[in-house]
Amino acid sequence: MESLIFIPRTAVSKTMTTPQNLPSIGHWIDGKTVNGGTRSQEVWNPATGAAEKSLQLADRETVNMAIASAEKAYPAWRATAPLKRARVMSNLKVLLEKNAEKITSLLTAEHGKVAGDAMGELQRGIENVEYASYVTELLKGEYARNVGPNIDSWSELQPLGVCAGITPFNFPVMVPMWMWPMAVACGNTFVLKPSERDPSSALLVSQLALEAGLPPGVLNVVNGDKEAVDTLLDDARVHAVSFVGSTAIAEYIYSRGCAKGKRVQALGGAKNHAVVMPDADIENAVTALMGAAYGSCGERCMAIPIVVCVGDATADAVVAGLKTEIAKMKVGPGTDAKNDMGPLITKPHFEKVRGYVEQGVKEGATLVVDGRGVKVPGHENGYFMGACLFDNVKSNMVTYKEEIFGPVLGVMRVKTLEEAMKLINDHEYGNGTCIFTRDGEAARYFSDHILVGMVGVNVPLPVPVAYHSFGGWKRSLFGDLHAYGPDAVRFYTKRKTITQRWPSAGVREGAMFSFPSTK
Repeated sequence: MESLIFIPRTAVSKTMTTPQNLPSIGHWIDGKTVNGGTRSQEVWNPATGAAEKSLQLADRETVNMAIASAEKAYPAWRATAPLKRARVMSNLKVLLEKNAEKITSLLTAEHGKVAGDAMGELQRGIENVEYASYVTELLKGEYARNVGPNIDSWSELQPLGVCAGITPFNFPVMVPMWMWPMAVACGNTFVLKPSERDPSSALLVSQLALEAGLPPGVLNVVNGDKEAVDTLLDDARVHAVSFVGSTAIAEYIYSRGCAKGKRVQALGGAKNHAVVMPDADIENAVTALMGAAYGSCGERCMAIPIVVCVGDATADAVVAGLKTEIAKMKVGPGTDAKNDMGPLITKPHFEKVRGYVEQGVKEGATLVVDGRGVKVPGHENGYFMGACLFDNVKSNMVTYKEEIFGPVLGVMRVKTLEEAMKLINDHEYGNGTCIFTRDGEAARYFSDHILVGMVGVNVPLPVPVAYHSFGGWKRSLFGDLHAYGPDAVRFYTKRKTITQRWPSAGVREGAMFSFPSTK
């Protein structure tokens, strides 16, 4: 399939400044690639530190064009039989699998993910598309006959209208597919605003959706920054907004969207703790923690940045094991399948993570492994940082309190499980957590009493599968409904209950002034 992402140089608006004559990335509106906005920014390859593309930033006019396209497509798409909508999702699943290499290559080029991680992300996205293809079953209402004399009642799940999604840089394929596939399968139309740092994969997927049979206008993609976001939040034609990102922005989007009368779900930040009990299988726990802490360079909201070890002997064994495993890690460009970890997304983020490491040292944590000096031959300008490991982290440290979003793992030492749980329950975030133990009683107590939305027992990344729902507690989620799974059906639909009675012909009934009752 010929790529439609890049707009020919002659087609770019004269008012737009395109740095270094880079290929220009536009928007996807009404089933085609279009120009929009007078501003642009560079899209960087994090492995080389070089700008490779120029991204057009949508202005209000461009976003309005996308919303208008979605609004125009809505009546016909709403009226489309759910079975036909489901078949589009089935077709899309096949196309995503067929084009997996193209999609993951874009992920690696713009995000920096190693090949295996990129393919894992795509597969999780595909599973959400597959779940959306079951929409005929998921949209079944409820029916009750004879709720009163010759009165029947039923409920229906009806679409909302135009919906919008605002997604982060760390999962540019998967997180959009948490949102729009189920939204459109339920009969809505959609405007997606992906991250401006790695936008190309979302555009390619939107093209595949058109090829799968999704009518023009049902899915639109606008690239942009705060101007685009605020336009989506303020426009009365947009009925629901989904967001994944930092807590500060999640709270802003939730507050502004709700003030405009929209349904909003906004997933924010995290500081996920792993508890290691004295009876745990330390060797397996260390292996699991390596992937959970350093996979995707730590740029995951479900990453484990804090390990709480119960007992000094446990902590000593965990630190020693982690130090040994870190020494085996290979850091380099994601194009090399032998590498375990690629670069951080941008130079500013690289500097931010580096600053957290420096802060940890100043605060008195013990830097057991320092990954700041990693150099990758041939990629000296890339944003590479090796795995960092702290011991003796304390709860009053900035590096404990704040989300670092990088390859930095801290070890804390406590005496009891209750002390470990208090740390977790007192933290402002409540996204994910896990416990490593052989004790079923401890695991059950932990699962029952921990104030966190997603819990793993000997599973470091308890990310729910597509037919369950994803979401944290406390300041990790703003809104009542979690992402994807059954909650997605609830979020992207509204319930209507219909009560019906057909009086017998020729029978005149008297007025009834009491409240209707079956008594």
